[in-house]
Amino acid sequence: MKDFLKLIIGNGLNEFPYIADFLDSYGLVLRDDDYEKSFFSYFNSLDEDILEDKGINIEILKEQFLQFMIAMESSVEADSDVEYITILGGYNKFGEKEDIELCIKKGEVVSIVGPTGSGKSRLLADIEWIAQGDTPTRRHILVNGKLPDKKRRFSIDHKLVAQLSQNMNFVMDLTVEEFIKMHAESRLVESVEEKVSIIINEANKLAGEKFLPDTPITSLSGGQSRALMIADTAILSKSPIVLIDEIENAGIDRKKALELLIKEEKIVLMATHDPILALMGDRRIVIKNGGIHKVIDVTEKEKSNLDYLQELDNKLLELRNKIRQGETLESI
Repeated sequence: MKDFLKLIIGNGLNEFPYIADFLDSYGLVLRDDDYEKSFFSYFNSLDEDILEDKGINIEILKEQFLQFMIAMESSVEADSDVEYITILGGYNKFGEKEDIELCIKKGEVVSIVGPTGSGKSRLLADIEWIAQGDTPTRRHILVNGKLPDKKRRFSIDHKLVAQLSQNMNFVMDLTVEEFIKMHAESRLVESVEEKVSIIINEANKLAGEKFLPDTPITSLSGGQSRALMIADTAILSKSPIVLIDEIENAGIDRKKALELLIKEEKIVLMATHDPILALMGDRRIVIKNGGIHKVIDVTEKEKSNLDYLQELDNKLLELRNKIRQGETLESI
């Protein structure tokens, strides 16, 4: 374990920007010559009377600093060490057992298909809650082959799962840039302005109609909102697992959205009715009667049909655009 008290303050602030928040929380202001000191020397140089007014002493301050740094380091490690999840079968709505043990690795895309009401969203919910036999399906979700502890299951700050639902509505009176900047700062990331710019740029690659950094988030369309949140989740969210419910209804570039999430090494599961999305995945889980009916590996022959399906999809998009622009479809 690194001895954080031996860190030189200037180096520490560059390597761990969140240290500034710790110092600010105690009202500690650094002088120019403090940046060359170790944290140990700096804390020892503080006025005991001033600290006493804050209800603390030097030894307690050191201990709280160490606890803060250890907690921040462990949270980063916890978010980044998920290599795969395992779905252990439960029971369908008729009480029939799901005979399945399915492992899904990071960088892998798995689609979830089945009729409306068959239980696709229930499977997403089981994964989101890292179910341990305590949901209606009685499924179990393992992380790296092990049962997750309660901290990992119920932590609000370091959730393993980010879910993008069909309906995304903003109510905050902020611009796109302000909203993403606030999220980036809450994540204590480095180069906030750069991250904000990257996210907005990537979102505009996905959205049907581009938007500007100063666009109010409340004025974004459904497709623009979904594009923004997919880019935000891929680049800024620490959650290693992304669950997407019917991305085809979002009016965004589905292929680019998946490529962005895969590039960021996320485990991606998506409930969908779209044959193009189903074939873009590595496998698809077929849901029937509330249970996992079977798992199908996407074959090379199926993938060879993607070009044909995308041609059809592009033709439909062309016709939609004609309708939007007030043209007729007398000749198609």
